[in-house]
Amino acid sequence: MQTRVLTGITTTGTPHLGNYVGAIRPAIAASRRDEVDAFYFMADYHALIKSDDPARIERSRLEIAATWLAAGLDPERVTFYRQSDIPEIPELTWFLTCVTAKGLLNRAHAYKAAVDKNVAEGEDADAGITAGLYMYPVLMAADILAFNAHQVPVGRDQIQHIEMARDIAQRFNHIYGRDFFVLPEALIEEQVATLPGLDGRKMSKSYDNTIPLFAAGAKGMREAILRIVTDSRLPGEPKDPDSSALFILFRAFASEAESQAFRTALEEGIGWGEAKQVLYERIETDVAPMRARYDELMAKPAQIEAILQEGAKKARAIAVPLIAELRDAIGLRSGAAVAVAAPAAAAVPKADKPPRFASFRDGDGRFRFRLFSGEGEELLLSQPFDDPKAAGALQKRLRTLGGASAVVQTLADGTMLELDGIAVARLQMGEGADAADLALVRLRHALDQLAAQD
Repeated sequence: MQTRVLTGITTTGTPHLGNYVGAIRPAIAASRRDEVDAFYFMADYHALIKSDDPARIERSRLEIAATWLAAGLDPERVTFYRQSDIPEIPELTWFLTCVTAKGLLNRAHAYKAAVDKNVAEGEDADAGITAGLYMYPVLMAADILAFNAHQVPVGRDQIQHIEMARDIAQRFNHIYGRDFFVLPEALIEEQVATLPGLDGRKMSKSYDNTIPLFAAGAKGMREAILRIVTDSRLPGEPKDPDSSALFILFRAFASEAESQAFRTALEEGIGWGEAKQVLYERIETDVAPMRARYDELMAKPAQIEAILQEGAKKARAIAVPLIAELRDAIGLRSGAAVAVAAPAAAAVPKADKPPRFASFRDGDGRFRFRLFSGEGEELLLSQPFDDPKAAGALQKRLRTLGGASAVVQTLADGTMLELDGIAVARLQMGEGADAADLALVRLRHALDQLAAQD
């Protein structure tokens, strides 16, 4: 069973070395773990809250997608998409907005900080505060809940948003009587590496003290490194590695043996100019191959677009059926679906015979089962199991959970019943646009009948 981990990527600004070491590199390493079902999305809706410059938004989306791909993110292994390519996210945002207490949003740190700043400056409390900033936590909840992510890697300043997503999900589940949403957990990044910038403070666009990762090329990176502030000790005078920004930067890219050699050189009096050249060469060893890939991608934006569209397709294969479930639950069914479901007494079982499971062994020797309605109509066909006990355990679980277990997703090879995020059985349905709706109504009724018998 994989753990679904969802990571949002801010799409403002140009990535620098601090972004790479503190966020990009560890996130890509985590995506390669077999037990992780990794989702990475570019949060371009969120970017609109912070920037009203269309050119900057557009350029940043392209640069950041190219950066993550060049740094080693494998779109075949993960789900990599733009937030704005998933129309189910704003739809879900509205569903969640309608169950979210205003008092909860009033307590959001970013909103409170903006209000406090206004009050301190003698302004109206809400001066300059947009509804986008105020509703940010609901949009973030929709980002997470649309895919029922189990974990969301965040820094400590974002824990509140995950807690709010849990609160909103619990309220929705309670109001509509089923566990539609997994309650996400914050995956706290305690050991996030931070790098010093040109002036010794934390590398940050806010301080304008960054070393660009790719955008300025090798020449720009070298020029930035040569501008790093150092003390006045001359060549031949010992330097303190532990208080040197050069050593901290070097250690972020070097092996233990390389770091020790650089430490020794500083302690033995290497000149700052020579030390900066050594630092540049070490970083360039890692960055140059990635930069070449980045330049190649930036020259072919259509290739990036194709990757993101494929990622959106993978993401929507999960989001679309979930939204369909939610629309059904809150009463936003299509008229045709309502018409099919309305004559429940005729359309779904009123038979004397109860629904039943029928187990069998298929042609390759594996075990399956079918579920039939009381009238003998086949409702679903299970996936094959190597172990008959596993097939039996699934039947028992479906009986226990009843209609609440009938969560479906639409895959390339049909509409599937899903349990714990895994497709376990294919719905059997007739022809027509409303076939899936009718099949789901009948399946839920049958499972509820079985649960009542137990």
